[in-house]
Amino acid sequence: MLFVTPILKAIFGDQLQVYNMLSAGIVMGIMILPLISSMSEDALSAVPRSLREAAYAMGATKVETSLQVVVPAALSGIGAALIVGISRAVGETMIVAVASGSGPNFSFNPLDAAETMTGHIARISGGDLSYNSIDYTSLFAIAMMLFLLTLVLNLISQWVVSRFRERYE
Repeated sequence: MLFVTPILKAIFGDQLQVYNMLSAGIVMGIMILPLISSMSEDALSAVPRSLREAAYAMGATKVETSLQVVVPAALSGIGAALIVGISRAVGETMIVAVASGSGPNFSFNPLDAAETMTGHIARISGGDLSYNSIDYTSLFAIAMMLFLLTLVLNLISQWVVSRFRERYE
């Protein structure tokens, strides 16, 4: 909020609110990018050297070898890295709670303030809640929704890995 928002304010001017979804999205992307790139790099380096050498022996260049041999062989790991990154973004609380605002607004305009599900949980759970109130039960409904979303993303990740995994022996 103190670094990204002033830069965006210089670009967009008065259209940009102090709390906005664009700042939260940029910071989230910067935070998740190392996770995805590290997992993708591990998947690419796990491709056996013999496949690369076989492509070179057939006359392929380094670019052709990378794009036609190594990336397809590591596709399951790259796909799993993307899905794990999305799961991490869905579960993030504090970045979105601070940068995107604390009001229960719904908007498709990234320059407006909004509140995510995790941000809502963080904001509502900080105070005294009476048992069986709408706020109290909404915490459990939102938490269950986030759990199910994360579960579905993890199941998709497992399916992608098992579907596209290539074994070399």
